[in-house]
Amino acid sequence: MLKKSLGLAFFLLVSLSGCAYMTGEHYSQQTIQAINQSEEKLSNRIEELDSNLDKQTDYIASLEAEVINLSNEVELMKRRQQRYLSSAHKTQTPSQPSGTSNIVVTDLEPQTRPGMVTLGSLEKVDIDIVKTSFTARVDTGATTSSINAIDLQEFERNGKKWVKFHIADNRAPEDRLWIEAPIIKHVKIRQSSTNALDRRPVVEIWIKIGSIHEKAQFTLADRTQMDYPILLGREFIQDVAYVDVSREFIESKEPPKKISTQ
Repeated sequence: MLKKSLGLAFFLLVSLSGCAYMTGEHYSQQTIQAINQSEEKLSNRIEELDSNLDKQTDYIASLEAEVINLSNEVELMKRRQQRYLSSAHKTQTPSQPSGTSNIVVTDLEPQTRPGMVTLGSLEKVDIDIVKTSFTARVDTGATTSSINAIDLQEFERNGKKWVKFHIADNRAPEDRLWIEAPIIKHVKIRQSSTNALDRRPVVEIWIKIGSIHEKAQFTLADRTQMDYPILLGREFIQDVAYVDVSREFIESKEPPKKISTQ
């Protein structure tokens, strides 16, 4: 009888030990699984926060750009108002018939006419975005202004279409700076070599020529045959300046010429 009791007790002890071991192992697996799920949720949350931070950073950058543009717009409106008031108090000279713009003058110094300046056939243009200057051809025979743009890459920012590009000039490729601007429209340009239509973006950027600080529209086109990387047409010139085609760099200083080391 005693042997049977001891045998039963031993059997129960072994059974309970096995149950405890199985229960502990099962609990350990559940704990590891819960930790893994928590880590995955935490990782997803961190990625979501990083994404939101990037979007907020881009939004803040776009707001800062808008503030700069608005400040420039206010400055521009003030200058135009001053030009208008100045013109209203002066009598128009015979060489200035009403409704005429883009007059070619050869006998007057710059800024002798109310509210207007005089540009030469070449001027130095500073682009606000990159704080870099380029030589521009001032052409009253061209309707629109254009930039000899290369490496064009269109992209989307805050739901709007933008473009980034390099201005092709005599700088080494590694010294060129990316210019980014929103696309305001696209135009079709007929290629002289193939007679085919090429769709090109148009951007609006702030430029400075001497005392002129204006927002101008430029068509972006790869025209490597152009002598100068920027062309200023009538749409920009007519509201701000007259042109003396016999002179160069009237409103701006001529860029220094590079000395050859050969």
